[in-house]
Amino acid sequence: MQALVDAIRQQGEVLPGGILKVDGLVNHQLLPHLTREMGEVFAAHFAPLNPGKIVTIEVSGIAPAIATAMVLGVPMVYARKKKPVTMKEPAFTAQSVSRTKGGVVDLFISSEFLGAGDRVVVIDDFLASGGTLRALAGMIEVSGAELLGIGCVVEKQFEAGRAKLADLNVPIHTLANIVRMSEADGIEVEAGR
Repeated sequence: MQALVDAIRQQGEVLPGGILKVDGLVNHQLLPHLTREMGEVFAAHFAPLNPGKIVTIEVSGIAPAIATAMVLGVPMVYARKKKPVTMKEPAFTAQSVSRTKGGVVDLFISSEFLGAGDRVVVIDDFLASGGTLRALAGMIEVSGAELLGIGCVVEKQFEAGRAKLADLNVPIHTLANIVRMSEADGIEVEAGR
């Protein structure tokens, strides 16, 4: 996804605390043509696994996840960060530490939409330390669904999240890889892996 790599080079900003701001591409504003291309690339990569659902986390994972689900023709389910009164029990829950939210985030998925027999691919915005993806993988496991693979728009390679998820034994595919970044030196980004 050269278009994504180029956009990160042009618009990405390194903030204090190791935060990569790509709000103009993924986290606040969306570029429909770029989002559609993300979905097409993820769908082509994961289609051979025959997923029946795409799972993500609100809010920034929704756009690439729905684009992927549309290409594959399957439902997309997202973990909520606040349990609505309409969510029936039982619900699958987990907690994750979010650097951008500044603390622990609760995650909820209704058993109405995820369960035994579901073949799932996770699509999310970032792979950094791997904590949030691990929490989501745990929810999928508890539900009885089968995790087939993980796709992330941006990977921060230097945070070693991929290695921390290796025991999940699923393919991980990313579209852009941040090799290194700093406020002083900027962002070194290359095609995903």
